[in-house]
Amino acid sequence: MDSQCSCVVVTGFGPFRQHLVNSSWEAVKELSKLGLGSDVELRILQLPVDYREVKQRVTRIWEDLQPQLTVHVGVDPAVKAIFLEQRGKNRGYRDADIRGFRPERGVCLPDGPEVIVSRVDMKAVSRRVAVEGVAVAFSGDAGRYVCDYAYYLSLHHGNGCAALIHVPRLSPWLPASLLGKALQVIIQEMLKETEKARLKDRCTGNSLGKSIQGEPTGGLLL
Repeated sequence: MDSQCSCVVVTGFGPFRQHLVNSSWEAVKELSKLGLGSDVELRILQLPVDYREVKQRVTRIWEDLQPQLTVHVGVDPAVKAIFLEQRGKNRGYRDADIRGFRPERGVCLPDGPEVIVSRVDMKAVSRRVAVEGVAVAFSGDAGRYVCDYAYYLSLHHGNGCAALIHVPRLSPWLPASLLGKALQVIIQEMLKETEKARLKDRCTGNSLGKSIQGEPTGGLLL
């Protein structure tokens, strides 16, 4: 990899339940056609809706690629807007994955903090980005399914340099091409936020990443 390029990993999810075509992966494929700029090496990866496989693959992303930022994209069939998730939760994973598996005691990492907050200021990003044809909004609760599970793991391994974006299902009014363009605009803004955080840390001497305690709530999103 070119030392002058930043590596950004963006993942989408495969089929689950009635969602034989997952809009998250379709959007990520469209993003790969657009890229994130000449100074960013974009890697995309489809994750299965499988807790155990996700844990292995997310760990390998951070160990092997050491990206500047990892962005997980999931689908929320109940929404019409794109939601930027601020935090990942450690507990409450009680819904079975596509193989019928549930994490033991519903926990992602037994010794992990209850909540890990992204280094990316999602409220700031949601205020600054504008994508014609789809709204972009902030969310503080990503639900409790494999997408939030992957997000928490990425926040843990990446010292907070991770993001989760929930996109709506595809429709004639919201095609994959529009979602892909939206991802491009949003992630480029997220990269500006991560650079601001790095500069701030250099000035203050703070370490990357932060966690807060919180009570798990939420439902099924992917």
